[in-house]
Amino acid sequence: MRTFAAALTAACLIATPLAAQPDAFRTGPVFTDFGQTADVETTMAIPADAQFAVAFDTATRADVGEINRTLNSAARFINMHVAAGVPRENIRVAVVVHGQASLDLTRAEFYAARQDGAEDANAAAIEALLANNVQIILCGQTAAYYEIGLGDLLPGVDMALSAMTAHALLQQEGFTVNPF
Repeated sequence: MRTFAAALTAACLIATPLAAQPDAFRTGPVFTDFGQTADVETTMAIPADAQFAVAFDTATRADVGEINRTLNSAARFINMHVAAGVPRENIRVAVVVHGQASLDLTRAEFYAARQDGAEDANAAAIEALLANNVQIILCGQTAAYYEIGLGDLLPGVDMALSAMTAHALLQQEGFTVNPF
């Protein structure tokens, strides 16, 4: 029961916006504008030679003015592991996007036309993630459904035949899927 309560508390903290998080949460060392984490005393050691290849999956669009939760989680994953001593070059991360989350990957004009003129808060986060070698991949089937062309995507975002294809190819490259 204690483990369940701890997991529930952690899940609630992860879902809480940055502004409402306890003082223990901060950004960095890689991403300083998002990807907040807390230092944690652990009993599960991370081996000095640990290698991570993790794919995140999302179909949930961010609220207007907010960063997509999964993009934030990808930054959190990198921040927390680098802070814990894992060399940045030992961490590979990909984000596979489908469903309504696809809008979060589009250029300003496309996004604004579908969000009453709003600015996409994800653009800067995507630029930072891409600059740190995070792959961001859009499901082509979703793109076709929402009439998103290659020219509608933010620079650096890749288009796969499908999210299923992207995950299968990433798995062949040694990526595991993060369940969060």
